[in-house]
Amino acid sequence: MALAILARRRAAEAVARRAHAPGAAALSAWRAYAAAAEESDVVVVGGGPGGYVAAIKAAQLGLKTTCIEKRGTLGGTCLNVGCIPSKALLHSSHMYHEAKTSFAHHGVKISNLEVDLPAMMAQKDKAVAGLTKGIEGLFKKNKVTYVKGFGKLTSPSEVSVDLVDGGNTVVKGKNIIIATGSDVKSLPGITIDEKKIVSSTGALCLSGIPKKMVVIGAGYIGLEMGSVWNRLGTEVTVVEFAPDIVPSMDGEIRKQFQRMLQKQKMKFMLKTKVVGVDTSGDGVKLTLEPSAGGEQSILEADIVLVSAGRTPYTAGLGLDAIGVEMDKAGRILVDKRFMTNVSGVYAIGDAIPGPMLAHKAEEDGVACVEFLAGKEGHVDYDLVPGVVYTHPEVASVGKTEEQVKASGIAYRVGKFPLMANSRAKAIDDAEGMVKVVADKETDKILGVHIMAQNAGEIIHEAVLALQYGASSEDVARICHAHPTVSEALKEACLQTHSKAIHI
Repeated sequence: MALAILARRRAAEAVARRAHAPGAAALSAWRAYAAAAEESDVVVVGGGPGGYVAAIKAAQLGLKTTCIEKRGTLGGTCLNVGCIPSKALLHSSHMYHEAKTSFAHHGVKISNLEVDLPAMMAQKDKAVAGLTKGIEGLFKKNKVTYVKGFGKLTSPSEVSVDLVDGGNTVVKGKNIIIATGSDVKSLPGITIDEKKIVSSTGALCLSGIPKKMVVIGAGYIGLEMGSVWNRLGTEVTVVEFAPDIVPSMDGEIRKQFQRMLQKQKMKFMLKTKVVGVDTSGDGVKLTLEPSAGGEQSILEADIVLVSAGRTPYTAGLGLDAIGVEMDKAGRILVDKRFMTNVSGVYAIGDAIPGPMLAHKAEEDGVACVEFLAGKEGHVDYDLVPGVVYTHPEVASVGKTEEQVKASGIAYRVGKFPLMANSRAKAIDDAEGMVKVVADKETDKILGVHIMAQNAGEIIHEAVLALQYGASSEDVARICHAHPTVSEALKEACLQTHSKAIHI
């Protein structure tokens, strides 16, 4: 045994020398080879929200766990180039916009107001760095072995890892969980160079504030990133193939949401497609035409953000070689216990069908390892909340009114405008509404849709209500603190069940 360990140490040191980084690389390589020394109960391929949460939970349940992450920093797309940095910029840009447009109304006068973009980016980067290091700390606390490198399955129980610091090792596991997340979805004929034509990743680190930006795609990410640069002074035009923005959103909320964004000077070209791209000049010239075909037009921009959704990151992982079944979109097919058709190989998060959301991936990860530990796991995909982190925010859970109507269920709708909410009026932020859809016969809440500042926080009361089958009367009879924006949910439920007090 001692000779085997010595041999692995020498191999690790040799890898470090080849990487020209004797200190840190030697330590990293040694850890990687040590991880390969013994078989883990669980090997998680991918360290994003689904992967790192699954790894920590597995370790907490007493399973020997190894997590492999190609970036060299944990947190995946969400923490490094997605959810977290975008929310940092959304908050910073909102603060600037408020200072520019609203502070004087509240008696706060500022002269020579300006944007310090490098400082704004530095604050974002500091938040990301702190959180990624925090996850590494949680790994150490829970005794999760962390291997930095790109993992590829060579069998249902082995992962070959090309290490970040150079060299290769093989990690063995009784159970392997694929948690590799998703990647930016490209569009035919449009090449993302992260300079003139950027993905959401590039939009998070622009070196200057562009005069004009075109956002292709009116989904969550496009509207959020468009909002950031719009607040900082960019003229933003959103081009969308479909007739509506955020197609999954409740129709009534969607229309009011679009009006709010237009009030903030964002422009929309719906039912429009991009048929040509010219980057030969200083900026970008897009050739557009109606989705159904027709007369073409030219739209110029300094920056074009491609935000057409995401695609599962499952290519190049060796899944085909071991026979893992996937659908045409590249999503891994799993059963209710997250197991693929190959025994011992599991998948979670964006790599499988379902909402491509970080919090959904986290729930997948917990449920999956609970099954592996001999317990019961469960995720209710009908009750995964969705949030657009613009201002106002839009949050929803359950069914839209259109979905309930299409199902043939008799229903009632209760709505309450924020203009009638005392807290929203007091802080001069009263744009939006709360909408509740409930079964007409049983009063059971079927869906809740909120457009308000901090809607993403308020929605969880609705998630809890739907999870436990609450009626609108149940929520209406709960004492809510006054004054709070959350009272608008209570009032909407009152309006659904009987009649609201304050309208």
